[in-house]
Amino acid sequence: MEEKDEKQLNFLEEIIEKGLNDGSYKSILTRFPPEPNGYLHIGHAKSICLNFGLAKKYGGKTNLRFDDTNPVKEDTEYVDSIQNDIRWLGFEWAGVHYASDYFEQLYQWAELLISKGLAYVDDQTLEEIRANRGTVTSPGKDSPWRNRSVEENLDLFRRMRAGEFEDGSRVLRAKIDMAHPNMMFRDPIMYRILHAHHHRTGDKWCIYPMYDYAHGQSDSIEGITHSICTLEFDIHRPLYDWFIQQLGIFPSHQYEFARLNIDYTVMSKRKLLQLVKEHYVSGWDDPRMPTICGFRRRGYTPESIRSFCDRIGVAKRDNIISYSLLEFSLREHLNKVAQRRMAVLNPVKLVIDNYPAGQEELLTAVNNPENEADGKRQVPFCGELYIERDDFMENPPKKYFRLSPGTEVRLRYAYFVTCTSVEKDAEGNITCIHCTYDPATRGGDAPDGRKVKGTIHWVSARHAVDAEVRMFDRLFAAEAPDEVPEGGTFLDNLNPDSLQVLNNCKIEPAIVDDVKTPNKENGVDAPHRFQFERLGYFCTDPDGSSDHLVFNRSCTLKDSFKIG
Repeated sequence: MEEKDEKQLNFLEEIIEKGLNDGSYKSILTRFPPEPNGYLHIGHAKSICLNFGLAKKYGGKTNLRFDDTNPVKEDTEYVDSIQNDIRWLGFEWAGVHYASDYFEQLYQWAELLISKGLAYVDDQTLEEIRANRGTVTSPGKDSPWRNRSVEENLDLFRRMRAGEFEDGSRVLRAKIDMAHPNMMFRDPIMYRILHAHHHRTGDKWCIYPMYDYAHGQSDSIEGITHSICTLEFDIHRPLYDWFIQQLGIFPSHQYEFARLNIDYTVMSKRKLLQLVKEHYVSGWDDPRMPTICGFRRRGYTPESIRSFCDRIGVAKRDNIISYSLLEFSLREHLNKVAQRRMAVLNPVKLVIDNYPAGQEELLTAVNNPENEADGKRQVPFCGELYIERDDFMENPPKKYFRLSPGTEVRLRYAYFVTCTSVEKDAEGNITCIHCTYDPATRGGDAPDGRKVKGTIHWVSARHAVDAEVRMFDRLFAAEAPDEVPEGGTFLDNLNPDSLQVLNNCKIEPAIVDDVKTPNKENGVDAPHRFQFERLGYFCTDPDGSSDHLVFNRSCTLKDSFKIG
């Protein structure tokens, strides 16, 4: 029997296929419903890939819906950034919707629930409501306003809408069961009074629906077949279903999957906002941030993030994913697509004493050995070069195969050179390395068959382009940043070495033409990405210009992260 190499279905795919096969629905419609109160992070990327990916796989569609029910925290800046991030990841929505599109319908449904005796206006303060809610082992206490008449509740609710009452003075609650074992059913709040300017509706409304009331009904209005949420919303699902059942509207259904947790990372919007506001990072798009725009600025590709999300799969239980897997996904893709260039980050001068004075030549270098179609380039060479200071050692240990006095190494794409002497300054620091070269070894091989164990990269001093390079590492030094001693905060676990700025870097001149044309990915501005040979993957940063190139390190060539 022929074996099929098919990837095992995850539990959501099994649910969808069953529904399609038994005729529960003809096609699927998912949604991605972010609140526009911050920038999206890598956890949202997983949800995006899941919702859009499932719809694409099964011939369905995905709506983008902004859960804009809290005007105090929301802004069009976040709306724009969210759309940019989704597009950059490679997805397009069927339609853009807002919870605020449905405010009137949600209000009318609230009146319907009041008319059915299933909702009431409560004059208790939020503190009193919390105090009377009970615990998981003891029932709650009925509000003294719970048995108001339908007429009184409708009158008060309409006056709430008209703006007659102050913020916090009244709420509308569903009338369910204050002794229910699921505390979500203990008369949840549906509306609160909030006199605040909304980014879309302006000052039209002064009452706003709560998430648990707005979410399921918004799904129903749009005809969402699969409302996919993270696992912490599983206790909300019965309430989601209750509102839909009581209103008799389209039966959208909620499904939960495990949220993404990554070591050495925090993904709480509140904490990310704190990092930005208190200037621990330069902004939401700081390359150390776990935001999608931060990853983009750091040099991550849409393909690498989608690959990462696919690798981690869809689970029903929370777990911690290694940051190294995210970097592996990036390396894997950049190895295929990144152009190779030579750069020297900590330069020291190397002079070839027997190289003809004033001579220059062009050597041939491969742009990407993983992709022959990327072709080759010409790299200028002369008698004065820059090499990495770490590639020379005056008194080397055993098995040191780079340059040292009397040893011979290969210059990448060029010649064999042998160190003859060094120059030092008054403090004993090496300022110049002198060598001789073998003209017969052009291209990096010796006609007499002799071998060298070391190959180092270089940049022609006469043609080198100056650049600033920012060496980024993980923002937190602790594997679990939120785990701190009593009295501490997650800020105590910040990595003091997460950013190192190098200002005297030298790069081969081809880089100037490489970065002249702006780079777009799925219509969104993105950096130019390179592999600096032997050093790692780097990308251009928007802080740079044609007169001052700035590069960010995306990741090392292999996993070398170590703390403590």
